[in-house]
Amino acid sequence: MVQILAGGKGEGKTKKLIEMANNAAKEANGCIVYIDDDSRHIYDLDHSIRFVEIAEFPLVNYRELLSFVYGMISQNGDIEKIFIDGIFKMVSKLNSEDFIKLVAKFKSISEKYSIDFIASANALPAELPKEIADVVMA
Repeated sequence: MVQILAGGKGEGKTKKLIEMANNAAKEANGCIVYIDDDSRHIYDLDHSIRFVEIAEFPLVNYRELLSFVYGMISQNGDIEKIFIDGIFKMVSKLNSEDFIKLVAKFKSISEKYSIDFIASANALPAELPKEIADVVMA
């Protein structure tokens, strides 16, 4: 499963993402990962959630994010869910075409490894490519 929480700045996407991660941690049999661009919310998350601050690993394009994700999967085979807070902040060059490719690759990884991806995007649903409308939540 892939979900993109879309909305404008200040609409509560991070709060909702944290709530979803904490709820997932209560029911998880495996590992829950939360990726953020800073450590502001580390104490809002359940202690069992693996927190990754991506600022230490600057990513230029979507391929680098995918490589990062593959690296995590290769080291931890029991990841159930990966939460990504602010996907457009994580990857400095993420245009519409690349975002479509990224979502498609997340779907592929999700099917192959049974990992759910839930990401927030600072964009209104109407601003996102129509090709990914099936995964966008407002």
